[in-house]
Amino acid sequence: MPFDILPQLPFLTVTIIRFILVSTVSLHILLTKRNTASAIGWIGICVLMPALGTILYLMFGINRVRRLAKKLISGRSPYRTSSTQASSWNRELDGQFAPLALMVSKLTSRPLVGSNTIQCLHDGDGAYPLMLEAIEQAEKSILICSYIFRNDTIGGLFIEKLAAAHRRGIQVRVLVDGVGSGYFISETYKRLKREGVPCARFMHSLLPWRMPFINLRNHRKILVIDGKTGFMGGLNIADENLVSQKPANPVSDTHFKVEGPIVRQLAEAIAWDWFFSAHETLTGDIYFQEHDAKGNALARIVTAGPDTDLEKIEFTLLQAITLARKQVRIMTPYFIPGSRVMSELALAALRGVMVDILIPKKSNHPPLDWACAANISPLLNAGVRVWLVDPPFNHSKLMVVDRAWAFVGSSNLDIRSLRLNFEINMEVYNTELATRLDDFMDTHRHSRLTHHDLDKRSPLIKIRDAAARLCMPYL
Repeated sequence: MPFDILPQLPFLTVTIIRFILVSTVSLHILLTKRNTASAIGWIGICVLMPALGTILYLMFGINRVRRLAKKLISGRSPYRTSSTQASSWNRELDGQFAPLALMVSKLTSRPLVGSNTIQCLHDGDGAYPLMLEAIEQAEKSILICSYIFRNDTIGGLFIEKLAAAHRRGIQVRVLVDGVGSGYFISETYKRLKREGVPCARFMHSLLPWRMPFINLRNHRKILVIDGKTGFMGGLNIADENLVSQKPANPVSDTHFKVEGPIVRQLAEAIAWDWFFSAHETLTGDIYFQEHDAKGNALARIVTAGPDTDLEKIEFTLLQAITLARKQVRIMTPYFIPGSRVMSELALAALRGVMVDILIPKKSNHPPLDWACAANISPLLNAGVRVWLVDPPFNHSKLMVVDRAWAFVGSSNLDIRSLRLNFEINMEVYNTELATRLDDFMDTHRHSRLTHHDLDKRSPLIKIRDAAARLCMPYL
């Protein structure tokens, strides 16, 4: 074996070692891997390259995140306790979406809560001033989590406000992703630490045996002030999101300001992430509040990740598509979902539901565009309408069903977001918000993607796109 990394040992010894490696790894794969294709692939790699295959499987094939999460939960589970208890704001639902509400309740162990106000914010121009103002007015605590948190002009302003809050005695906790906010060097993390602000990097390590964690990212964007006011959605913290200032590579996005009982679920989600990363339990009224009525929106937080929350966002959107009667409209920056989502969207279109998918004409990651082009034909065949959104690149993650139910947050509609990333979405049963988001998406249906557009690609482009499609799970 030319690429075998086993040392030069007698033939019988090498054969025995290879047999032990292949047998041990194969048994582990058979007992732990639910996905048949993944199991067959890993066993095949280990059979062909026993030593190298075993190393690769130990690095990338074992879900240590889920094991760590279960270990932490078994030791102590400080969050999601109050949310499951009876509350005066807990709501049950009747009508078309009652099965969805029941399913998500069982799936997440979080109740559907009423009396919330949810404000839609567009781009950093609309969201950052409100977020910075909330940080300035904080009285007790600030919890913030962001996948990308740059030390640029706007990021620096956030850092200054957070440091000032810390100096005046506010309990500040900042969590940045170990890759998205800089893998080798995170200037934001370094600057916050110099200011004495408690800050952690999610699953970050330069050690080779911790390398599997590089593939598992915290993609959530959350800000909670005093346990009373929350912000969540798809917006990172970077100059590129200030679209009105015409940056070199502008990124348009949608974020949400929330008030009401839903904020407690949001705070518990970010507190769990902090506990997972920093092993510090956040407790008390300064982080978690009981709330007065703020509005009329029913809402619930849905988290997903490769831990104990595996596939929960995907299951929620699948059930919502199943219940659609008239219309499903989805806006996503990257569209390379798995076969289950593809099949459900196609079936909805075939039974007469108007299905619209809005994707950027050109995203900031070309390989994702290539894979999408190679993967989208079955939906066009089923009658799904695919719309291309003109620049600037739109990073919004929005889903509306029948102009009555909305699903918003950090999760893209790709396999990475649905299976590998730690994501957070919010389901909202509110016609007013759903209609506003639906109308917003309607104004972004700039041009329609057709079979003709796909057919006119050159053979070389088709080969490139097909090759990119093979990498869909990791793009």
